[in-house]
Amino acid sequence: MKKHAIIPIFIPHKGCRNDCVFCNQRKITAHAKPLLPEDIHKTVSEYMSTLSHMNMEEIELSFFGGSFTGIPLDEQRAFLSVAKRYKDEGVVQKIHLSTRPDYIDHRILDTLKEFEVDTIELGVQSFAEPVLKASRRGHSVECVFESSRLIKDYGFTLGIQLMIGLPEDTYEYDLFSAKQTVSIAPAIARLYPTVVIPDTYLYTMYLDGLYVPLNQTDAVMRTAAMYRILDDAGINIIRVGLKSSDIINGEDITSGTFHPAFRQLVEGTIAREDLYSQLKKYPPDTSVLCVSNPGSFNNMIGHKAANKAYFKTAFPNMQISFASDQTLKKGFYSVKTKKEI
Repeated sequence: MKKHAIIPIFIPHKGCRNDCVFCNQRKITAHAKPLLPEDIHKTVSEYMSTLSHMNMEEIELSFFGGSFTGIPLDEQRAFLSVAKRYKDEGVVQKIHLSTRPDYIDHRILDTLKEFEVDTIELGVQSFAEPVLKASRRGHSVECVFESSRLIKDYGFTLGIQLMIGLPEDTYEYDLFSAKQTVSIAPAIARLYPTVVIPDTYLYTMYLDGLYVPLNQTDAVMRTAAMYRILDDAGINIIRVGLKSSDIINGEDITSGTFHPAFRQLVEGTIAREDLYSQLKKYPPDTSVLCVSNPGSFNNMIGHKAANKAYFKTAFPNMQISFASDQTLKKGFYSVKTKKEI
């Protein structure tokens, strides 16, 4: 795997005309200093002071904020001209941005192509119309399919972002969204459980008892089911769960699922389910060895050894050991008896 680094550039949401129930970026933007091209230069310089000594094979300049293509076109061009300069000079190898499905058209894509953007991520959140409506997304599912088609037709790498546990969301809708994502066949995807943060309509709904967030157990199980569908289709899941940042951090979250190791909770759940289905086939007093690729060993054990404890309770008479095997594919798990080793 390539040594990869990201230089993040946050674009305030002044380009977003919408007001989704879960988002407070309008209020943050009202107090934020506007981004200028020189700010990008400064950020790149700060990151490269460290990255230049780390032998990175690929450095990506990424515009975050959700609505890059919603800002005025002249500002897009100003920001992208800086990014392209660094790409032309070989300082970065990729340009990456995120936006809304309804902020994509031929004129926008022509501009992004001109400045050699590589990856466009769409904040889709759900493929269920009732969820989009209840979340005040302001776009339709049809719009998602059309935007995705255009992005791929232009030759960009497509990414899809999905949220779990929005208003009106259900387990069935989550699975449906994952399957619809597979039908579009993006190269990458992100899965985010919904969190409730102040200064959002979702926060008001929560206080009024009109919205009940998923608990951590349900959020992990539903995300794991979606993860399986995407992973089985060969889609690279580049993030699972929010991470602490200057924009969203644990102290700001009122409710919902936020865990710094949420991805491991999800991947550990998948490992536990896979191993359980194999272990239950053996007699209860068998000595077995659970094996994974070294890169999946922590998931096999589980966050804070939760899976080891689970198996000890589920199979109290089994002698279960754990080991790694470089020949196993990452994310695959096997169980063997001493005779089979």
